[in-house]
Amino acid sequence: MDLSSSPKIKICCVVSVDITLKFMLFNQLKFLQEQGYNVSAVCSPGKWIKDIRQQGIKVKTIRFKRRSFSPRSDMTAFFQLLSYFRKERFDIVHTHTPKPEIYGQLAAKLAGVPIIIDTLHGFDLSTDVSWLQKKIFIFLQRFVTKYSDVIFSVSKAVIQRATEEKICKPNLLKYLGRDIDTERFNSQRFSEEFILNKKKQLGIDSKKRIIGIVARLVEEKGYLELFESFKNILDKFPNTLLLSIGPEEPEKKDAIKSAIVKKYNIQKNVMFLGERSDIDEIYPLMDIFVLPTHREGVGASILEASATGKPVIASNTGGCPEAVEDGKTGILIPVKNVKKLTEAILFLFNNPEKAKEMGVSGREKILKEFNEKLIFDILGTEYQRLIKEKLK
Repeated sequence: MDLSSSPKIKICCVVSVDITLKFMLFNQLKFLQEQGYNVSAVCSPGKWIKDIRQQGIKVKTIRFKRRSFSPRSDMTAFFQLLSYFRKERFDIVHTHTPKPEIYGQLAAKLAGVPIIIDTLHGFDLSTDVSWLQKKIFIFLQRFVTKYSDVIFSVSKAVIQRATEEKICKPNLLKYLGRDIDTERFNSQRFSEEFILNKKKQLGIDSKKRIIGIVARLVEEKGYLELFESFKNILDKFPNTLLLSIGPEEPEKKDAIKSAIVKKYNIQKNVMFLGERSDIDEIYPLMDIFVLPTHREGVGASILEASATGKPVIASNTGGCPEAVEDGKTGILIPVKNVKKLTEAILFLFNNPEKAKEMGVSGREKILKEFNEKLIFDILGTEYQRLIKEKLK
């Protein structure tokens, strides 16, 4: 059913970086396009812009300095947003991620945008951000959310935190969840022959067990604990490979380099693939998926791995407990606990049938709770409600 009452309704999605548009929100934007909306996006310059534009999404580049508050660059971004919104006269502005949430909502209000929507992805800011900056961020969040018509959340944990911090009136908050393309992330798409060929293409011995992680190369994703744990795993299962997929972030204070694995003497059993666009073809290669993160909104990679039928080990923090049912779809472990991480990996290796059961249950959970069709229905219905209330 066409949820938009007019193809002329203009929507602008505002995020910090192109990778968010490409890998987190792209299907949402395409869904809105298919409903007849005129969809645009704003993000910092990046390598995925061309690809996004080729898929029919109009993209305006405005540079957001992601890692810290910078008055000069932040004000420049704010006034560029304000100018762009006034010029394009959008009907709806939908903001995501910290800085676009703050500057985007305020700029949209000053530009006279009729409908303003925000999606909260979390409040646990980067380790780069000081205590004072975090306090300022919460204050600004409270200030700008009064201009929004609805505030979505990717997890129930984020809603609880928003309520505790008194970010906005409770009636504005609405659980959305994370949308997962369950057709794309489905291991049944790939034959055994395809998987063997993919391993060969990547230079992976077909006989190796594979532990996979999909995360940026920063300490807060739990890499150091994973490396320490993996050293212990190799003592019992020497024919095991640790497969890391994720970009380096050298500008981060807690950035790590791939060479660090030499410190743990595991370099022969670790492979770094960097940022990939074929991640749906790589999950099926894994025996188990791990994300020993220190903080997390809900963890798209956890949901993708589960959708692919992989048992998951994740930290018991943020929205991870919403993504993993402990003992049923995977195992939750305490943050920064190498011993428990090692025990969880060994349990899954020593109990392959249980690991397989967890993978099957994981996909069932994703189909039931995180299927993108369910999320799109919530999104589309809420857009239509606001259009009827505010544009008629």
